[in-house]
This record gives sequence, structure tokens and C-alpha cells, in this order.
Amino acid sequence: MMTHRELRKSYIDFFKKRDHVQIEPSSLVLYNDPTTLFTSAGMQPLISNLLGAKHPMGTRLIDIQPCFRSVDIDEVGDGRHTTFFEMMGNWSLGDYFKKEQIEWYWTFFTEVLSLPKEKLYVTIFEGNKEIPKDIESETLWKKLGVAPSHIREYDVKKNWWSRSGPPESMPEGEVGGPSSELFFEFDTVLHTPRFGSVCHPNCECGHYVEIANSVFVEYKKSNNSLQLLPQKNVDFGGGFDRIMAAIQNNPDLFTTDLFSQIITSLEELANKKYESQKSEFQVIADHIKASVMICKAGITPSNKEQGYVLRRLIRRSLVKMNILGCSMKPDIKPLVKSILTIYDGLYDLSEQDNGTISKTIQDEIERFDETLRRGLKYFNKLNNDQLSEQAFNLYQTYGFPLEVTQELTAQRGVTLDTNTFHQMNQTHKKLSKKASIGFFKGGLADQSEQVVIYHTATHLIHQALRDVLGAGVRQEGSNITGERLRFDFQSSFKPTDEEIQEVQNIVNEKISEKLPVYNLALPKSEAEKLGALSFFREKYADTVSIYCIGGSAEQPDVAYSKEFCGGPHVINTDAIGKIKIDNVKKIGSSTFRLYAS
Repeated sequence: MMTHRELRKSYIDFFKKRDHVQIEPSSLVLYNDPTTLFTSAGMQPLISNLLGAKHPMGTRLIDIQPCFRSVDIDEVGDGRHTTFFEMMGNWSLGDYFKKEQIEWYWTFFTEVLSLPKEKLYVTIFEGNKEIPKDIESETLWKKLGVAPSHIREYDVKKNWWSRSGPPESMPEGEVGGPSSELFFEFDTVLHTPRFGSVCHPNCECGHYVEIANSVFVEYKKSNNSLQLLPQKNVDFGGGFDRIMAAIQNNPDLFTTDLFSQIITSLEELANKKYESQKSEFQVIADHIKASVMICKAGITPSNKEQGYVLRRLIRRSLVKMNILGCSMKPDIKPLVKSILTIYDGLYDLSEQDNGTISKTIQDEIERFDETLRRGLKYFNKLNNDQLSEQAFNLYQTYGFPLEVTQELTAQRGVTLDTNTFHQMNQTHKKLSKKASIGFFKGGLADQSEQVVIYHTATHLIHQALRDVLGAGVRQEGSNITGERLRFDFQSSFKPTDEEIQEVQNIVNEKISEKLPVYNLALPKSEAEKLGALSFFREKYADTVSIYCIGGSAEQPDVAYSKEFCGGPHVINTDAIGKIKIDNVKKIGSSTFRLYAS
């Protein structure tokens, strides 16, 4: 059986013999392209060349590009979806076109890789009012001996490519064109009626899987219509993982040598066999591999952009590991080592990277451990009748993906009502969008449990900053989501690392004291006399709401924290858990921004 290294060599050699020059793959993170978080297609770095700019390596190019697509995160677990993948690409920049491309890649798949012709199906663009049917590709396929029954026509939703989708979605200046795809038929996967009454190459049931796609890039959106480019281009993308699966005639990508060592390491870690819980194994294997690749690109877990995606991958893996019965703090080094062994010498990866990458991932596991424990503790307190309505809370507050809650629920013999989750999620998205328009009214993204926890924690942080840095500290604003809290404050000097550590210690000490949190409605003058802190930019009514932490409603003067605030808050600091201050940076002449989680 062909290995992944043999496939790489065969592909590169095949096109080098046809005068292609191998180019270096781009980084997984394109730091000079603010429009995208990750490289998600092999052609992404070549857009300017497709538009006509000369490439220094010529007009015939080839590479194998590492890619990442965050939109597929929730799809992983069916054996054929991954977030990290590699794309085999070859390009003609105004050089050859359909005839050479179709003949070459048919030869590569049927002769070099020896894929059975009877298992291969091709698709072409059926045409529309603006662009004619791709009769040229259809004729070429028939000349190569492809039976008419193995050629299917599809509309712009399936056989038109641009980064933005069909022509009507393309912005001004976007390039695109009709495509001709290649599908492999997996006889072992039977069609299921829920995907439609008739199975066909583009059916989602998995009986047919797309393994390659040639896009004939000859159009550009201009003046709200498609115009021909000055040069005709070919943009070919072959899914490396899926081609490996086709070679072994097994639709499960995770049985190829791109994953086999990872699966073996995970079996040892979980003391279970892959066949027993495939979905969990697949999610962990994919997510940890993707995490390794993202870490190698220089990203660390955080609450924004690429760092947020990395954090989500690691945390979702940890939840799945917990379902497999792994330790709450699993040793990640063996898994990372297996990945580095597979890709040793590729993409500048080597086994020497294990220490640095493992530490990055392990640190995030340590951070998430307490949240996961709280989430599982919360779940275990729910009775079966509460599970459906609380699924969204588990997702929003504790980061439990829907399928994880479904799995936990299934272990109780209960079927989760996913409609409730989706309704609540849609409502949340609408509210979140309206919050974004008003830039987080009151600093809160929503009123989920975790946001309320973090909001209460800002009161403790505010007072602790004043304890350590002095009474000159003044709140400048806050921004709180379910993932982190952000607190801006004014100070005449930047706090040292030691002072920030002291602030963190004070906050966690007050949390451990299980102080009550309560609300008082008082005349503004009395609240000020009590020493309640106010946000100086805010205008207050004659009667104000203040929240106190510590003391009691009868003795609010001894409270640790007293602030003008409308809520919401937890009722006891014990509910906050543990707070870690992640970073403090200067954002103005005397203004600083503190991040915590």
C-alpha cells in the first residue's frame, strides 16, 4: 500500500516531468493577509498571479499546501472530515488549459495511482444565463473513455468556484470559474434516504467522495458582471488525505498512515481501541494534529483570532478525552510526538519541536481543567428533564459542544432535543449581534452564567488593584464574554509582574472566602458616602443600584467591594471558581488593559 511519503513524491515527480516548478508552501497563517485567519486553499497565496501578475518561478507551478478550515470543526467525527488537511496543487498561469489538465490528472489517478476507472466519476458545470455549459470538459472526458453515466452536470452551487461562492456572491475584483471535479466511489458506504431518494456524486451520504477539483479560472467580477480575464488559468486542488483513503479503498481517513500512529498513541492513552469509539478518536486525532500545526506557525491559545481557534481545538479535544476515560490532565507528549514523527522533515517540523509544542498545549489543558470540572459537575446535577433546555447553557458557559452534551446525555439513555438548542443559539446570535452594534452594553456580551461570573470578578479585580496600586486606580471600562474578561483601568504607572500576581492572589483569596454578593438601592449621596466606586463616565440617577461583596445588607460598610452597578452578578464569590490574570498591557498614556479568565 502506498505511503503518504510515496504519494508526495509520485505527485511532484509526475508534474515536474511536465515542466512544473515546485514552489514552497505558504505558512498556515498568512500574517500579511488580514482577510483570513488561516490558509484554507492551495491557491490562496497565488491570487495576484491568477489575476495576471508574473510569478518568479514561471507559469507552471506545483506544491502541496497545508491548510486549515475552522468551518469543519463540528463536522469532524464522521471519518471523512478534518480541520487540518493538505492540498495537492498544480497551476497554469496563462499557459495550458482544459485539454492538458484533464488528460494529465486522469493519467495520474488511473495509471500512476492505479485507481479503478469504474470507481471514478466526474462532474462539469451545467451552465447558466451568464456562463455557457462546459461542453469542452465534457467532450474531453468522453474522449478519455469516461462513460456518460459517470459524468454529471451541476449548477453554480457545486461546479463553480470562487473564494466567495457562486457568481452572485463574488465581490468586485474576485476571480472564479467553472470546475470539473473527480469523485471516488466507496462501495462499503451505503446510501441512506435522509440524504435524498437518489444517490449521486455530490450526495452527502459518503458513498461518493470528492478527491480532486480542477478550476478553470477565466472570469473576474467587474461592474457587477463576469468579465473574461486576460489569461486563462488552471487551479487544481487534490485532497491529500482523501486520495490516501481512495488508494486503500477505505473511506475512513483515520486508517491511513497520516493518522495511524496518532490513533495508536491515543489507544494507549485511553486504554481503549479505536473501533470502540471512533468519533471521539477522530476528533481528538484531528484537533491535536491541527493544534500542533497551528502552534508551529507561532500561534498560542488566546481569546481572539487564530489563538481562539487553537484554544477551541484543544479544549474540545480534552472534553472528548474525558469521554474516552482519559485523565482530566492527560500527558499530551506522546500524541504530539506521533504527529511530529509522521511529518518529520515536512513543513519545517521535527521531533525536536515536541517540548515547545507540548508545553503550549499542556498549559492550555491545565487552564481548562477547572472549567471542565465545573461543567461536568453542573451536568451531573441536572435531571433528565433539564438536559435539553440546559444544553445551550453548557455550550455557552462551559464550552461543551452540542455533540458532547448529546454523548453525555446518551450515556443516560436520553435523546437530546436539539431543536431547543438551535432555537436558543439563534436567539443568542441575534442578541449578540445587537450587542456588537452597541459595543457590549454595560460591557457584557450576554447574561450567560460565565459572563455573570466574570462580571462579578471584575469588581474583585477593581478593588484588588486599588489595594495593591493605590486609590488612584480608576475603572475605564470593561468587555466581558463567555471566554474571558477584559478590564481597562487608569493608573499613574504600569504594575509590575509581582504586583499583578499579588492582585490575582487577593482576588482568589476573596473567592475562597465565599463572600456574599448583594444589591442595595440607595440615594446617590448615601452610596458615595458609603465609599461605593463609580464609573466616572457614567451619569447616575438620584437613586442608584450598588453591589457589595462581603459584609451584609445590614453592614455594607465592612464589605470588601462596593460599586455602582446594575448587575447581573453571582450571589456568592464561591461560584466564581478561580481567576487567572493572563496579561496586562498599556493602551494609553496612563491607561492599562487587563485580561483574565
